[in-house]
Amino acid sequence: MKKLIAEFIGTLWLVLGGCGSAVLAAAYPELGIGFAGVSLAFGLTVVTMAYAIGHISGCHLNPAVSIGLWIGGRFDKNELLPYIAAQVLGGIAGAGILYLIATGKSGFEVGGFAANGYAEHSPGGYNMLSALITEIVMTFMFLIIILGATHSKAPKGFAGIAIGLGLTLIHLISIPVTNTSVNPARSTSQAIFAGSWAIEQLWLFWVAPIIGAIFAGLIYKFISPEND
Repeated sequence: MKKLIAEFIGTLWLVLGGCGSAVLAAAYPELGIGFAGVSLAFGLTVVTMAYAIGHISGCHLNPAVSIGLWIGGRFDKNELLPYIAAQVLGGIAGAGILYLIATGKSGFEVGGFAANGYAEHSPGGYNMLSALITEIVMTFMFLIIILGATHSKAPKGFAGIAIGLGLTLIHLISIPVTNTSVNPARSTSQAIFAGSWAIEQLWLFWVAPIIGAIFAGLIYKFISPEND
């Protein structure tokens, strides 16, 4: 239960910090955070939680991460579904807090609410195939970073920094394509508030990250110098 509470809080923070920066701060050009600021915000949520709850739950904050770690032999399958449930609920709670804050401003419109999408709902107008490839590849690389940085032979104490910077880089690359998911819990939380189109396209932001995570788990298990 302690692990699940930690995952709930961590995913709440990821959504509130990352999506909150997009909904609250990036909406005002004069603040100057833009895509780069939002990318950094997502990375910072992971860095801060890695050191806050990493020793409790492993700081997955993402169903795709939990699945990739399981495939890679780093996570007990009996904990997989409870972790995913805690992450999705934590994400929804974070989005709910963000919604309550955002709607406190007169004239606020929910709009996209930092949801993920493709075609007309892609920030750069990229089609479904581009979105699918992007989410698979970016999640694959994210899991490779995680599996490598947390390996027993990796330098100690730096995993959180590497993973947080990895997520920042992923956002810098892919925000224009899909608004960057690589995390089904994050996508689900925002889709609930964004409305029908986000719910209709949500399937891609579950399927693609999970495919990428599975490939990464299998490949890293093969190339790893030894199992942890």
